[in-house]
Amino acid sequence: MIRSKIVGCGAYLPPTVLTNSEIAKKIDTSDEWIRERTGIRQRHVVAPGEKTSDLALQASRNALAMAGMDANELDLIVCATTTPDETFPATATTLQARLNMNHGAAFDVQAVCSGFIYGMAVADNFIKAGMAKTVLLVGAETMSRLLDWNDRTTCVLFGDGAGAVILQAEEGKGDNTDRGVLNTKLFSDGRLHDLLYVDGGPSSTQTTGHLRMQGKEVFRHAVTNISAAIVASVEEAGLTIADIDWFVPHQANQRILDGTARKLGIDPKKVVTTVAQHGNTSAASVPLALATAVSDGRIKRGQLVLLEAMGGGFTWGASLIRW
Repeated sequence: MIRSKIVGCGAYLPPTVLTNSEIAKKIDTSDEWIRERTGIRQRHVVAPGEKTSDLALQASRNALAMAGMDANELDLIVCATTTPDETFPATATTLQARLNMNHGAAFDVQAVCSGFIYGMAVADNFIKAGMAKTVLLVGAETMSRLLDWNDRTTCVLFGDGAGAVILQAEEGKGDNTDRGVLNTKLFSDGRLHDLLYVDGGPSSTQTTGHLRMQGKEVFRHAVTNISAAIVASVEEAGLTIADIDWFVPHQANQRILDGTARKLGIDPKKVVTTVAQHGNTSAASVPLALATAVSDGRIKRGQLVLLEAMGGGFTWGASLIRW
């Protein structure tokens, strides 16, 4: 059986850091209020003129460097983003050009905060189908461009950044001892649109719009849906929650991370958490957290890593990987 093994991992955060205290100077909030409700202390934001593709490029170069590869060894680029440089073309094709990759294919995936998990399924299936041997998967966002900076319930939550992985085909035995992606479980429910959305778009308002959210309802669905996705992924692999070495969740809110861990009986020490430093970076949050735990040595070869996310749509899912 062909498996998709991760051979490189990279991240990039724009240099500008925006702290809670700095936000509190502009709107009616405080560092304490934000930390108590979200766990966030700061977030990185892009500078004027800095684009999603700029962040994606740096993360991709870092992932390629870790893999010891050149971009011309890639067959496919998949970019998960809800904040593309332009309505079209895909940010992935801009990235392709900037990497000087003059062959293969590149396209975007849009599943908001679940985008990286959806992109993992896409990349894994391209590899399993024999349509690609080496894939660059990127999650990159400039969420600060979608925010209403007068809405303290949403503008304090989000940040900008990018993370990337290189997946490569490798033959496995077909059981859960194989290295690489063991499975990816995807879900969505379009009836929940009004709980988390952007109030604009090319065919509706001809504007970008701003992010709108019903926080309490999102929290309730997040813990339930994410927990179900994790259980589905683990059970399909013939494993248990206790078998997982590291949980790398979407960094939406510390309360969601804690609630999911309690519901499933996950040891908090096994949960990779970067929300305090990064905020919610949407499709970039899972690969940013993954890159953090890889670079600091927590994630080691042979360990089981469970990625999960939920985003607007609603979309949600989980991906189980043996490193």
